[in-house]
Amino acid sequence: MRILLVGCCGRMGREVTEVAAARGHEIVCGVDVAPTKMPYPVYRSFAEIGENCDVVIDFSSAQGLAESLAYAEAHGLPILLAATGYRDDDFGQIARAAKRVPIFQTGNLSLGVNLLQSLVKRAATVLGAEFDVEIVERHHNQKKDAPSGTALMLAQSVEAGRGALARVYGRQGNTGARPKGEIGIHAVRGGNIVGEHEVMFAGEDEIVTLSHSARSRKVFASGALRAAAWLLGKTAGRYSMDDLLCDLI
Repeated sequence: MRILLVGCCGRMGREVTEVAAARGHEIVCGVDVAPTKMPYPVYRSFAEIGENCDVVIDFSSAQGLAESLAYAEAHGLPILLAATGYRDDDFGQIARAAKRVPIFQTGNLSLGVNLLQSLVKRAATVLGAEFDVEIVERHHNQKKDAPSGTALMLAQSVEAGRGALARVYGRQGNTGARPKGEIGIHAVRGGNIVGEHEVMFAGEDEIVTLSHSARSRKVFASGALRAAAWLLGKTAGRYSMDDLLCDLI
């Protein structure tokens, strides 16, 4: 693949650069708000790009979404959105752009995490309303959004198996007894934790815990490249890891 990498100078951008080189992909250029030396041209804005590419991989931030989508649409390019922290209006932009170009968007590019989603949905269905559900996510102290996009994905998986639940983001003070119809979501920030997610189903006299721990950012870089390759040749539309996993099964 010939790749345009947005957010190329950040932590994940550097990981993608390293893994892409090892796998024979070419990053033809990058875009970053704070350019540093990379083994390819890096631009501050999309207007400076002169290279041709096959796909856009965006590891920047939600703030740069509009520019990334506009470039992909203008050039008819598939785009993989790997940033987190998107809000409702951002998802509206993504939905509109997906009518014109193929867009792959997910809160987590790890195959293991996406398998975890399926297991969580199954557990929520089987264990039912008698089990309280709590989600704990842990990340490094530089992560800007909380809870993580993956924690929210896991909450959606629980709700897919159980139905809508009231989301409680942390607890403080005299909260009273825990009602059955809620799901607790908690964010921990510290050190250089890459990413850990735990879903606990706590019932009467037994606890079921499903978890995933990322030991390096390479799992996300590998997932991004695999998803980008899968996206090539797809028709306009919105795709996710669920679609990729369905092809793998």
